[in-house]
Amino acid sequence: MDGGIIEADGVVAVVRLDDLSAAVPLTEALVAGGVRAVEFTFTNPTAARAIEAAAAALGDQALIGAGSVLDPETARTAILAGARFVVTPTLGLRTIELANRYGVPTVIGALTPTEILAAWEAGATYVKVFPASLGGPGYFKDVLGPLPQVKLVPTGGVTVENAADFVRAGAVAVALGGNLVDAKSVAAADWGKITGRARALVEAVAGAREGSRG
Repeated sequence: MDGGIIEADGVVAVVRLDDLSAAVPLTEALVAGGVRAVEFTFTNPTAARAIEAAAAALGDQALIGAGSVLDPETARTAILAGARFVVTPTLGLRTIELANRYGVPTVIGALTPTEILAAWEAGATYVKVFPASLGGPGYFKDVLGPLPQVKLVPTGGVTVENAADFVRAGAVAVALGGNLVDAKSVAAADWGKITGRARALVEAVAGAREGSRG
């Protein structure tokens, strides 16, 4: 499975926008800032087209994924459009099964320790703790005490400012939506602002990892 970029870089950009017509330049701006894993959510009906366009334009420069996937049928649509990882907001066991059949990594939504372990035992590549703002970094530390083998990714309430705290608490990566990719900057085609934000985020994660190793 090719989800290694998620763990290597430690950052996933969540693109949840009403207008995905700028999917390609947006992805280019994120990649320029060091964020190579980019997720387009299926809350937008044109997500599959955005995935196809970004995957075709960026090739191996980016890992394009599908978010807000609620069922295996949507997962299959996304994979056929070029998605190389699949993200669910909740514990989607059938989606894990479908994605594993295609050899595509998954980031499966969960919140409680029971849900987190269920996702992991079902074959999730990563478990997305959502909303991460509910328990904060301390919750990650507590969960990983008895479940150190699980690869956790926080989303929902993660910012450039607190991303390092989640990494220090044991998260293998962080996922950011509006705090990284905001509709106003995209509408204004302010790609420099998004690149700068991406770069700051990547540096924060890398710094937290260095500190943990030290």
